[in-house]
Amino acid sequence: MDPVTQVEGGAYPFGMKNVDTDIIIPAHFLKTVSRDGLGRGAFEALRKDPANVFDDPQYKGSPIIIAGDNFGCGSSREHAAWALLDMGVKAVIAPSFSDIFAGNAFKNGILTVVLPQDQVDRLMEVARTDPITIDLESQIVTSPFQDRFSFEIDPFRKFCLLQGLDEVGLTLTRKDAITGYEQRLAQEKPWLARGTGLAA
Repeated sequence: MDPVTQVEGGAYPFGMKNVDTDIIIPAHFLKTVSRDGLGRGAFEALRKDPANVFDDPQYKGSPIIIAGDNFGCGSSREHAAWALLDMGVKAVIAPSFSDIFAGNAFKNGILTVVLPQDQVDRLMEVARTDPITIDLESQIVTSPFQDRFSFEIDPFRKFCLLQGLDEVGLTLTRKDAITGYEQRLAQEKPWLARGTGLAA
């Protein structure tokens, strides 16, 4: 997972409320065994409208989505986070998120930023013409117009995102301690280590 320190650039002024994971990535895309290419199916139903924001050349490829309340509700499919990543999204700003979606986003290196509705509305306005910057270290969202909005984030999630640590990476930070434990266990209780390759 790549570290997330700052997300800067254009933003999709999406704003829709109660966007569920089926809207983010429809169920018929869940049969894939690869994460690659899921971005093509992201927001498929909405993209049938030629005027949709995701295919507008002005915003296409933006690393930020500005969404409405309760973003990511519905089923727990992790494919929703994978689809956003595949289309280049690194952060979503909204007044609230589904807990499961926020967890899946975090585990895949997507920053979810919760701001009050009036600040989200302001950023929607800014995004129509100018870039937005999210600084995770200082927990501030800024615009070229001196907008400065602070946000809260769980300290553990912040640490993992800044370091680029997913669950596997976090476990590997304790590799020496794990190896030491396994070696001690193999010597002290060899019957437990049989068949693991650790037994002497």
